[in-house]
Amino acid sequence: MTGMRSVLRALATAAAALLVATAVSPAPAQARPEPKAPEGFVTLRSVDPTIVQEMRYTTAHTFLGERVDGYRQPVCVLTRPAARALHLAQKRLLRQGYSLKVYDCYRPQRAVDHFVRWAKDLDDQAMKGEFYPLVDKSRLFDDGYIAEKSGHSRGSTVDLTLVRLPALPTRPYRPGEPLAPCFAPKGERFPDNSVDMGTGYECFDTLSHTDDPRIQGAQRANRQFLKRTLTDVGFVNLPEEWWHFTHKPELFPDTYFDFPVDRRSVAGH
Repeated sequence: MTGMRSVLRALATAAAALLVATAVSPAPAQARPEPKAPEGFVTLRSVDPTIVQEMRYTTAHTFLGERVDGYRQPVCVLTRPAARALHLAQKRLLRQGYSLKVYDCYRPQRAVDHFVRWAKDLDDQAMKGEFYPLVDKSRLFDDGYIAEKSGHSRGSTVDLTLVRLPALPTRPYRPGEPLAPCFAPKGERFPDNSVDMGTGYECFDTLSHTDDPRIQGAQRANRQFLKRTLTDVGFVNLPEEWWHFTHKPELFPDTYFDFPVDRRSVAGH
């Protein structure tokens, strides 16, 4: 009997210890919810479904050679004023047989961080032959091609071009396919259904400067047509990139957001 009482006391002591351990153990960590876009952000398609969208950073056809962090869905997200201004420009262009085509809109900070990590990895030059054939990768920060902050993260900046209607979709990029320089003649560089702007999108070269004097003829006229059309509805062009425009005044001029590019980020807006 004494032996039985000893066993029971040992079991009771073990049970009490287990209860104490359970009481003081921290609760399992909860996954942090993804940030959402504030009121003022919308999907471009909800404002103008006719604008062509070719969201490059959801694909491997980027200067990184892979999909970019934070791009969950191929959807253009912008501040409402910027989206409405694009709608006004699109209405004018449609009457002339053209459409806007967006490559990138709002860009989360985590995507910019991805760019920075890639730029610091000097051994990764898989896409050099297309996107920066004449630029030493070690110069990307100094030459202004990569920065730790981007106006895109404020939500009123867009990368875009013009498409002559009717236009067939651009064919998909095949990872590992031969690369042609982004400033090669239009028939030699990666095919794009846009009008000829003299370089491809995200071409790290001075030929991408909107008013570079070496760009002449139809290519120059196309750049000026795009710039004039967007300037008329409140956009300002970045002189170093013919495709880069910011709507002014910006709705969020001092905030760099990090919510993912996803319809759920703006659900209900």
